Amino acid sequence: MYRLIIRFCNFIFGKHKSNTLPRYWILAVDMAIVVIAYVIAIFMLYFKDISASTFDWSRIWLVPVVYLIAFLLTKTYDGMLRYSGFNDIRKIFYACTGALSFLIISKLVVRQISPTLATNLYPRYVTIIYHYLITMVMMTLMRFIIRRLYNEVYKNTGDKLNTLVYGAGDGGTMLMRTLNQDTTSKFKIRAFVDDDPKRAKSQINTIKVYSPKEAMTPEFIEKFDIDVMIVAIPSLTEERRKEIIEQGMALNIVVKAIPSFDKWVDGKLSTNQIQDIKIEDLLGRKPIILGKSNVIREINGKVVLVTGAAGSIGSEICRQLMHYNPAKLIMLDQAESPMYDFQFEMNNTEDFKEIRDRMAFVITNVKDPIRMREVFEEYRPQVVFHAAAYKHVPFMEENAYEAVFVNVFGTKLVADLAIEYGVEKFVMISTDKAVNPTNVMGATKRIAEIYTQSRQGKTKFITTRFGNVLGSNGSVVPLFRKQIAQGGPITVTDRRITRYFMTIPEACSLVLEAGSIGDGGDIFVFYMGEKVRIWDLAEKMRKLAHRPDVEIIETGLRPGEKLYEEVLANEENTIKTDNEKIMHAVVRRYEAAEVDAMMDRLYEQLVTCDAMKIVAQMKAIVPEFKSNNSVFSTLDN
Repeated sequence: MYRLIIRFCNFIFGKHKSNTLPRYWILAVDMAIVVIAYVIAIFMLYFKDISASTFDWSRIWLVPVVYLIAFLLTKTYDGMLRYSGFNDIRKIFYACTGALSFLIISKLVVRQISPTLATNLYPRYVTIIYHYLITMVMMTLMRFIIRRLYNEVYKNTGDKLNTLVYGAGDGGTMLMRTLNQDTTSKFKIRAFVDDDPKRAKSQINTIKVYSPKEAMTPEFIEKFDIDVMIVAIPSLTEERRKEIIEQGMALNIVVKAIPSFDKWVDGKLSTNQIQDIKIEDLLGRKPIILGKSNVIREINGKVVLVTGAAGSIGSEICRQLMHYNPAKLIMLDQAESPMYDFQFEMNNTEDFKEIRDRMAFVITNVKDPIRMREVFEEYRPQVVFHAAAYKHVPFMEENAYEAVFVNVFGTKLVADLAIEYGVEKFVMISTDKAVNPTNVMGATKRIAEIYTQSRQGKTKFITTRFGNVLGSNGSVVPLFRKQIAQGGPITVTDRRITRYFMTIPEACSLVLEAGSIGDGGDIFVFYMGEKVRIWDLAEKMRKLAHRPDVEIIETGLRPGEKLYEEVLANEENTIKTDNEKIMHAVVRRYEAAEVDAMMDRLYEQLVTCDAMKIVAQMKAIVPEFKSNNSVFSTLDN
């Protein structure tokens, strides 16, 4: 019987392009239903004495004609049966009700003119009404039977991923409906699991709901041959979501999730929105969500310059800034190819279509005094976000000259031009590596902090410090993904190494918020959550990729690398701000004349291109700089 049903479905659906029945087939079936319903109505009314209904049989031609016209007007045959839903039922209701109304009203009118004609031409009122009800029911049932056959038999004959849905509430039922309607879906729901004990043992469309104690076991996974678990509770807390994901990972199944309700398109879920679990979901920290009023006040209607705009941090700052209605956004970077890609993205983002004329893309280096002066002269920025910097620790250990030239003197050039051209606020993006630096990169950022903090006046200088950003260029997450894709090994410098992490959007929103509340001379540090062990991060990414065969190996600390990052130096303290996620660091202040003398001495050593002399002078400026690099550690006092 099952094979016969499959053959029938293959004949019905598989014979036509896109598995869609021709519209005239649907119309023909609807008309057949109209005739059959008329016959059923007669038998229902006269089942005791069928001969009494003889006069009604001769009028059967009129009813189909009226219904045919109604179907043509409302286009009840125009939809695809496998997607039949409320709109199709509504069309059927309008068509049948219109036909019924026409038959009744026209019979009343004709009876006033000629009672005999009305008797000979029209069926009885009760026959018309019975026929109307039966027709509607049969047409609706036909569509849902076809839809069910398609979803349950024809569509499910291919290879499917046996799926366990975590969540039997609104999210889970909507997910089931979405999967049933999508002909391209590869998910076949085998069971539901839900935390609510009241839902356990119940069913959703014949599919049973289990408790976590029953379902989240190796035995259950093996019994139902589960391939995938989809977390379908959009309102879950971060802690519970993390627990469920890790439970699924421990069972060696693929874990996916649906987004929160506010991200559904027009209140509907699509299969394209079923997301892979990202490593961010397993960090065990709540995402930082900030208000917008402070940033709107600082950015709305102003000319804003972002250096390093093609980088991961700079580009996200630009994306967020465009939502705050700047008068002009100047995006500056020296990297041609990334800048080209970013320009293409910004010019083709739907949200920015109306404000493309406010964007300007500039290719130049922040250490080029001629071109940078030209940029300030042409655009006259009112707010500057300085994200341009070299940040790769091992590279900068080998290229101290370039690190100092860009990170220190590039920052100095942009800061000096900001003062000269009357910039209102200058926000510098720093790093936690500037705290008790152990490498050249961290020391250059600390010197840049010292310089900008000493330049206070009409232009307000603000520094923001934060740790590693997930997914940023050069971070461990893209590196681990690449290594996993290549079959490993995943390289971790030391099993003990830990880092603070936050997402790129979080980091950038905090930068904008800190820039708006800063009043000059401030160094703000951000709440970074708990430290993450890099070895644990690698193991979780390996599990997410379902690559237990990929090996994780230790390679040893690189020159200048720390085991543990710090957010504040030993002699620094913090003061709370109105935002609990942003703290104000109390650091030593330097006089401008003292800093100028330091910078002159550093430049004298820079032009020698002698890395040892350059680093020695950096250590004189930043006494807490204790190098982890054996080459430079001999310079420590």
